[in-house]
Amino acid sequence: MPSLLDEAMPAYDASEVHEIRVDAPPAVVYRELLALTPREIRIFRPLMALRMLPSRLRRRSRGIDWALPLFDEILEHGFVRLAERPSEEIVFGAIGRFWKVAGNPPVRLRDAADFEAFAEPGFAKAVMSFRVETDGEGSRVITETRVAATDEAARRSFRRYWRLIRPGSGLIRRSWLKALRRRAEGR
Repeated sequence: MPSLLDEAMPAYDASEVHEIRVDAPPAVVYRELLALTPREIRIFRPLMALRMLPSRLRRRSRGIDWALPLFDEILEHGFVRLAERPSEEIVFGAIGRFWKVAGNPPVRLRDAADFEAFAEPGFAKAVMSFRVETDGEGSRVITETRVAATDEAARRSFRRYWRLIRPGSGLIRRSWLKALRRRAEGR
């Protein structure tokens, strides 16, 4: 069975994959994934504070509610749920000029159809997935981020940006997975 991520974005310009093993059944891991809050992800606060600083200084950002589930928060910040296979996989997407530090609101999307149909030059489409698979008596969680630019100029701009932020993006994803493991294993 193809992954929902492959269906949402089969071709892309950049990707990043991280995974972790969790000593809990997939249904528990998935439930805890959806309930995880930003405050539980150790590196999230300082890195997001840096990323959002220009917008906050210009009073263009509402900030993050650290107590809400993170997936609820990302929906408030321009992502849309593209697909879900309950207890197995969830995929979110956003469209923007991610390389612009300030004054770059994400494209407002209603649903997956809006995301799929969008083709305006000068933007990048990003998808993020979390997949939970059975691994012995536990689970394996894989998160993947993919980005596809809508034209060559956007692709060049995104690649420069990606070289700069990719290490921080990876830190956030690995910290996210560790927080999920702590939560799902009851630690």
